[in-house]
Amino acid sequence: MRAVIQRVSEASVTVDHQIIGKIEAGLLVLICAMQGDDKAQADYLAKKIAKLRIFQDDAGKMNRSVLDIAGSVLVISQFTLAAETHRGNRPGFSAAASPAEGEALYTYFADQLAAQAVPVQRGSFGADMKVKLLNDGPVTIWMDSAER
Repeated sequence: MRAVIQRVSEASVTVDHQIIGKIEAGLLVLICAMQGDDKAQADYLAKKIAKLRIFQDDAGKMNRSVLDIAGSVLVISQFTLAAETHRGNRPGFSAAASPAEGEALYTYFADQLAAQAVPVQRGSFGADMKVKLLNDGPVTIWMDSAER
C-alpha cells in the first residue's frame, strides 16, 4: 500500500456538496492499495502512521504522534498514488488493486487505524471527492508498505 501523510491544522472531504468527513489538528492520509497487497500491509501502515512522530513537542522538535496530541485522521482513498509515469505523458494505473480489493483494504486500513485509538473520519471510496486541508508546516510524508 502507498500513503501520503500530511500534518494538518484542519481537513475536510465533501461529496455532492455535503461534508462527509472533517477533522481539526491531525493527519490527512491519502491511501492506495496496490496489486498483491493484503491485510499485512494495511496493518503495518496503520500502526506506523498512528505512531509517526511528526508533531512538534515543547522544544519545537518533531517528536509527538497523532496519538500524543489527541489528534484525528481523515482517510481518503486515492488510487492515483499507483500512477506509473515512466513512459509517455498519460499515467497508467494498472499497478493499483482492483476496485473491490482496493475498497476492502481501504476500509480495513481505516478500521485498523481506529483500532489504534485514533479518531478516524473517512472519505467515500470511488466517489468524486473534494478535499480541503490546511497543511501544517508543511509536513508531507510518503510511505510505501513494500519498503518495510
